[in-house]
Amino acid sequence: MGIQTSLDTLRSAERIVDGMRLADELAFESTRDPGVRTIRVLTGALNDADQLVAIAAVHALGTIGDDEASRAVGRLLSDDRPFIREHAAWVLGSGLPRADAVARLIGMTESGGFGGMLAQRTLEQWSAGAPEPVAVGLESALLGVTEPEARARIAETLGLVRHAVAVRPLLALAADVTEDERVRGAAVAALGQRPGDTSVIGLLNRLAGGEDELADVARLSLVDIGAAASWRREPGRDGLSVAQLFLHADIDARLSAAGAGDNGGIATLLVRLGDAFVAGGQRPVDRVITISRGSVAEAAADLVTLGGSGHHYGRVPLRRQPVPMAAAWSLRVPARRGIRRVLRAAGGVDLIHLRMADVGSLAAADVASELDIPVVFTVAPDPHAVIQSLDLAGRLTRQNFGVVDEVEHFWFRARLVQRLAANAAHTVLFPRPALRRDMRELVGIDVTAHPERHTTVPEGVDLVVVDRAVAEAEAYAAGAEPTDALRELRALVEDLPSERRELPLIVSVGRLHRVKGVATLVAAWAGGGLRERANLLVVGGDLGNPSADEREQLDLIDAVVPPAERAAAGLLLPGHRPNDVVARWVAAVRTGLPGLSAPRGIYVCASLKEEFGIALLEAMASGLVVVAPDAGGPATYVDEGVTGFLTATWHADRLAAAIGSALDASLAETDAGRAAQSHRTVAESFTIQRMADTLGDVYRRVAADELAARSALVGRG
Repeated sequence: MGIQTSLDTLRSAERIVDGMRLADELAFESTRDPGVRTIRVLTGALNDADQLVAIAAVHALGTIGDDEASRAVGRLLSDDRPFIREHAAWVLGSGLPRADAVARLIGMTESGGFGGMLAQRTLEQWSAGAPEPVAVGLESALLGVTEPEARARIAETLGLVRHAVAVRPLLALAADVTEDERVRGAAVAALGQRPGDTSVIGLLNRLAGGEDELADVARLSLVDIGAAASWRREPGRDGLSVAQLFLHADIDARLSAAGAGDNGGIATLLVRLGDAFVAGGQRPVDRVITISRGSVAEAAADLVTLGGSGHHYGRVPLRRQPVPMAAAWSLRVPARRGIRRVLRAAGGVDLIHLRMADVGSLAAADVASELDIPVVFTVAPDPHAVIQSLDLAGRLTRQNFGVVDEVEHFWFRARLVQRLAANAAHTVLFPRPALRRDMRELVGIDVTAHPERHTTVPEGVDLVVVDRAVAEAEAYAAGAEPTDALRELRALVEDLPSERRELPLIVSVGRLHRVKGVATLVAAWAGGGLRERANLLVVGGDLGNPSADEREQLDLIDAVVPPAERAAAGLLLPGHRPNDVVARWVAAVRTGLPGLSAPRGIYVCASLKEEFGIALLEAMASGLVVVAPDAGGPATYVDEGVTGFLTATWHADRLAAAIGSALDASLAETDAGRAAQSHRTVAESFTIQRMADTLGDVYRRVAADELAARSALVGRG
């Protein structure tokens, strides 16, 4: 095609996702003709007003094995545009070390954030071949940096230099009682990756004798050192042993934090699914280890509980306060270390199932490669579907793509999806109306090329929980005493003016995050006649200590309905509740609360994208008419105009129209026929038990293939 033609094709791409895919072709053309003209054309494109083109040019330059191209990328570390600096730091990691770039990469590492993670990652890759200049640069940086967080990041990066030259400064930082605890903690954690050094073990033993958090970190480091020397894969079990993870949630068996921060549907799914895998019968999975975040003390306590059959929880110590997903990339190193520790303590697993393009999957993929554990990866067009929605809405353009990417990391996440899918032993797909087309056009994966490596698996809900909730709501509507959960909902609704208590409820459940479209839902409800027809109940979010994402959504909601006017308007924002409580509230939206709210309310999911929709399925199983995004998984199970209404949820007017239609349909019902149909849809195809059975078959095949491959290798040896 030629470099200029490839560049012109990228510039003229109709949609942003098309342009991102064409960037790969630009990089390929650059390797075909890596001459002076190619470098000149790409260097010229770096300053293009089309930020998508500028980013693509950075990556294309990085593929050229030429010193001039590498020098051009290195100069971009000083570019005025932060998003260009980030992509340059990323691209440099695939090339040879450059002495003239080390100091600037260390400077980015000091600053932290996503760019700091990329710079640190490149320094780690370079340190394998050039440990001395990287270590010396980091040690020198410590002389001029006083801010504790920055010093801790330098110490952490020193720990990634696998050379004796890094041990002395780490020991000094760990032993220095005048250092900030964050700096000492980073050094102590890094020393846990240095087996066989008596000075390291001696210091860690002394520190481990204390009673503070540093002592906890030292004890974990000693565990790491011992595991590195003695870890062996556990002999085969009677049943399969699998790991699953989501590091952005505080996952416990009771789902007590559901709906707060990033504790969304994925946390609920992992708990229910893990329980279903090991629940009696002839299920192939004997042990499930669900890995999430937690404290240092919790992480240490978990390590002794992972050996037996059943559903176990392993915590990875990250920051003291939860970090939103988009800001968590800087936790790559402690995430990797914690995941490795859990899997070693478990004696290994037969496979690990990854589901998100996030820092947890990035770290876990590295550990799986290191420990030779096969990966099953759930592939979804994420962030591709979000990019497409924002593009269609006009909120993401080629002129602001880089600026938005600096916050959302779309490019990196899209490439991570491709990498995880390419390296997975098996991929799992969500049902979509045009699955093959969407995977090809949005993600760039042809699922027909090797169909034996892909399995479509719908998500599922626990009908036992839903049916129990419905029975309690129906009993209360018929005159029984309310349960504690329903009594709490009554108290919320009682705060509404008396004239609003005969209206039905519109309910939405989920995280307070821009992708979930909660602010758009409030605007759609408040901006037209919907507010006069129904009250709005939004369940989710940590209102007492909101994250940055939650604060953003709350500010947008407050701009539409000020907090002092919420009750008068009919808006209820109670924050997050445990999953079992939410199930009872959703059921009561269908049955109504006698004297407080009318029956036949509806459920609304206003997400920009919904790969499948656990909360939607639970609402349908409860008998509610639902409103859902017209793209992704919901379109495969929502019967348009019957069990629900599909719409462009990113468009407030269209969302409002769909909500009005859903209210009309629900309030016009004279019997329970449609509600029974909604429940039947879920019961027949979307239960957690059905999901566990299907995934169990996938896991069994992956484990069998892995065992056969290992046996063949031993045979050839």
